[in-house]
Amino acid sequence: MIDLKFIRENPDKVKQALKNRNASFDLDGLLRLEEEFRGKAKEMDDLRCKKNQASEEVGRLKRSGQNADRLLEELRKESEREKELTDQVGALQVRLQQQLLLIPNIPHESVPAGKPPEANKVLRGWGEPRRFDFKPRTHLELCELLELIDFARAAKISGSHFVLFTGMGARLERALIQFMLDLHTQEHRYLEISPPLLVNRAAMTGTGQLPKFEEDMYRLKDDDLFLIPTAEVPVTNLRAGETLDPNELPVCYTAATPCFRREAGSYGKETKGLTRVHQFDKVELVKLVTPESSYEELEKLLANAETVLQKLELPYRVVSLCTGDLGFSSAKTYDLEAHSAGTNGWLEVSSCSNFEDFQARRANIRYKEAATQKVRFVHTLNGSGVALARTFIALLETHQNADGSVTLPPALRPYLNGLERLTPR
Repeated sequence: MIDLKFIRENPDKVKQALKNRNASFDLDGLLRLEEEFRGKAKEMDDLRCKKNQASEEVGRLKRSGQNADRLLEELRKESEREKELTDQVGALQVRLQQQLLLIPNIPHESVPAGKPPEANKVLRGWGEPRRFDFKPRTHLELCELLELIDFARAAKISGSHFVLFTGMGARLERALIQFMLDLHTQEHRYLEISPPLLVNRAAMTGTGQLPKFEEDMYRLKDDDLFLIPTAEVPVTNLRAGETLDPNELPVCYTAATPCFRREAGSYGKETKGLTRVHQFDKVELVKLVTPESSYEELEKLLANAETVLQKLELPYRVVSLCTGDLGFSSAKTYDLEAHSAGTNGWLEVSSCSNFEDFQARRANIRYKEAATQKVRFVHTLNGSGVALARTFIALLETHQNADGSVTLPPALRPYLNGLERLTPR
């Protein structure tokens, strides 16, 4: 959430940010609403001050034996007016808060302006897409040949766009998760968390999924709980409402969880196989940091996610998302795109974002500065370290052989009892 004072003092900057994001929002209407709120709040404060003075005068009159009926009648009327104003101010405050929750974050000045995909900027690449001396198979063909996934039975029990890993496919998915968790906890020094997969409305609001994107979420209406779209939601909200000790920062968490997304409105776009599914596993990285260090910490987080792909020997590229492609809560985002040999394209396998204090304001996550003892909002960051479904695609397609087998990268073999290759039966 953006600071209302900042909006009031920098309306043109916020309007330009909205324009750059291609976001539609009536900022002038918000400012008029805030002006009305401030006017009513001042009227209420002035009335309370007047009432206090009148009450003191009533007491003085009664102590001196004088008649205070006129003042008592005025106090009665003022009390009625105070109740009206209290209700009006409360209603205006709720409306103001609801409107503020719909404004996306302001992009960082380094974010390229424009619309995707043209304005997204490829910063660098790692590795070269593999050149094959045979026609590479798609991950769908490899999964069928190696009996890794049963899409038909997944559809039978859950519907389209769900996945059923079987046999070596299930083992490979588990191995990838364990490999990534070990890397992030042992080498990158993140604290592993195993959070609940159902969260409340406050948690979803804190990280920015609600209220704007409720239609994309799976909700249990009887309990008003949501299946998590990403571990970012429960893990960031671990510290909601807390004031952190400055010596604790940066706080670094990692978690492996299933992620659930309805993907409303996305049907027909990249829907084959594992490319876009309703449930997938992901290893998430979350950081709570000081404002002064947040962009340095973003680069470190990005490097942590890159290490996963490097150890898996997957060619990838780093893309700085443009203003028109940023997520709602993000001030700056890097995407990691792994190469898909089966389609000769690129697949997003990680997004690494700095939200600055946008989520911290919503979730009320603060820290106390050591030198000044001033209480400030932390900056929150998160990134996929990495998402399993599309990484699974890249792994199979990049390391496939002409006979349909897949050579496993050395970093993964210890998690599969030294197995070097997946082979057709």
